[in-house]
Amino acid sequence: MDKAEQTSMASEERFDYIIVGAGSAGAVLANRLTEDPDTSVLLLEAGPMDRSLFIHMPSAFAHPLANDKYNWYYHAEPDPHMDNRAMYCPRGRVLGGSSSINGMAYVRGHALDYENWAKDFGLDGWQYKHCLPYFRKAEDFDQGENAYHGAGGPLHVTTGAMKNPLYGAFVEAGVAAGYPHTEDMNGYQQEGFGPMFQTTKDGWRWSTANGYLRPVIKRPNLTVRTRTFTRRVIMAGERAIGVVAEQNGQSGNIHAEREVLLCAGAVNSPQTLMLSGIGPADHLREHGIEVVADRPGVGRNLQDHLEIYVQYGCSKPISLYSAMKPWNKAMIGAEWLIKRTGLGATNHFESGGFIRSDAGVEQPNLQYHFLPMAITYDGATTQDRHGFQAHVGPMRPESRGSVTLKSADPHEAPRILFNYMSTERDRYEMRQSIRLTREIMAQAPMDAFREEELSPGPEVTTDAELDAFVRQHGESAYHPSCTCRMGTADDPEAVVDSQGRVFGVDGLRVVDASIMPRIASGNLNAPTIMIAEKIADAVRGREPLVEDQPWYQPADWQTKQREGTPERPVD
Repeated sequence: MDKAEQTSMASEERFDYIIVGAGSAGAVLANRLTEDPDTSVLLLEAGPMDRSLFIHMPSAFAHPLANDKYNWYYHAEPDPHMDNRAMYCPRGRVLGGSSSINGMAYVRGHALDYENWAKDFGLDGWQYKHCLPYFRKAEDFDQGENAYHGAGGPLHVTTGAMKNPLYGAFVEAGVAAGYPHTEDMNGYQQEGFGPMFQTTKDGWRWSTANGYLRPVIKRPNLTVRTRTFTRRVIMAGERAIGVVAEQNGQSGNIHAEREVLLCAGAVNSPQTLMLSGIGPADHLREHGIEVVADRPGVGRNLQDHLEIYVQYGCSKPISLYSAMKPWNKAMIGAEWLIKRTGLGATNHFESGGFIRSDAGVEQPNLQYHFLPMAITYDGATTQDRHGFQAHVGPMRPESRGSVTLKSADPHEAPRILFNYMSTERDRYEMRQSIRLTREIMAQAPMDAFREEELSPGPEVTTDAELDAFVRQHGESAYHPSCTCRMGTADDPEAVVDSQGRVFGVDGLRVVDASIMPRIASGNLNAPTIMIAEKIADAVRGREPLVEDQPWYQPADWQTKQREGTPERPVD
């Protein structure tokens, strides 16, 4: 992909479209827009090429999270409801963006997420039937095409093999506790326990760089530049006409004949808008930035998933603990390098589940990722023994944070405040997450493996003790979103319309997880790719795809949380 290493930045270059950010959305747009041979596209990425084996080896995903080589390595402001901890916020700064450093979980969210985007935010055209065909269009599913899954798309999706007996025991424990079994949490039925899917192919991470960019990098109408930092969007009155880009310490103007497409993510897209004069007017004036469009919603509405790790000792030496020994790591790495098989070829999140915390909750609001090891997500802390854990947390938090400028210097990281656990509902759902997990782990299918609870620990039982544990040990699932949310023109908090076009500005769109009006119920990589596929058709003036399929909803959701629990009266 040496074409992406081009360093020339001639003065006053012109392209039809300039895409800022080569991540989960930007790579998709670059691929789809250049399908039209008469359309020229420049794709700018601040980070380097994705040449590290630690990126491409699925089990090594903690390595890019550990430093700033391929990662913006953001840390948020001290969080007032999390014991003032400065929460870690990694964001991809590399070809493929966060799809090159994420945990590779392929999760679409629930059909009602999209139905409610349309209903609650006036976004007609974002109902589930309008999103499903774009999930399918993107996908190459290892089980083949069906009504909910695609084949032959750029994004390879692999089903967890679940060879370790702990994966199956966790699913069986969920069923024994009264929850459904689902073979496909991305198809008809999200609710329940079953295998998880991952964005891998033949033991290799399948980022958007691998899926969407590498096959088309030689198109004559596509120019990809890595290590190129976008300082701001150039405005002519209320029209975006290009960007100021910086490479090798030199900056220059690049013109967009049609549009600038910001795909920089939930942190960098609002930052770039504000640096370009689009955002809350008073905040921009504080930093000496001329106001082009007063959009108070820019940087507001920040949402993320917070999760906790419920950990147990394992009575059999079958967890991944042994794999962490240096000599075993070397053997695993060697097998992966030679054959692309073995423990190096998976993200290890091979089973999981979605459940409802209470009767009367219409769709699952708690998510599980099961891992046959007791370790933090970024690998920083490991229990010194065989163990296993469930990552669990609320899917649609009420808490809202913000992204704001620290200064007008584009190289200074913005101020990020998540404001996690700021509502009683969020705190209640996290307590339910832990208590319901304990019930699941206590079921008979786990008897052959389960030893004592390591974290939070059996002594942590009261509401106050659980809340304190979450404040001290809750971690981000790394799903920041919603900071440039979609909405209608009469909504003062909306930043973009249903096609990603920035209100009050011509020739400028935002296309990434920041435009979600409400966070999706699950991991965000697949929904972000779907959003980019859908808006790519809008940019190209194509008729939107529509495919109507049903989705599962328990008939007794208003009165029962799961099977075997007493019914509650309908309010």
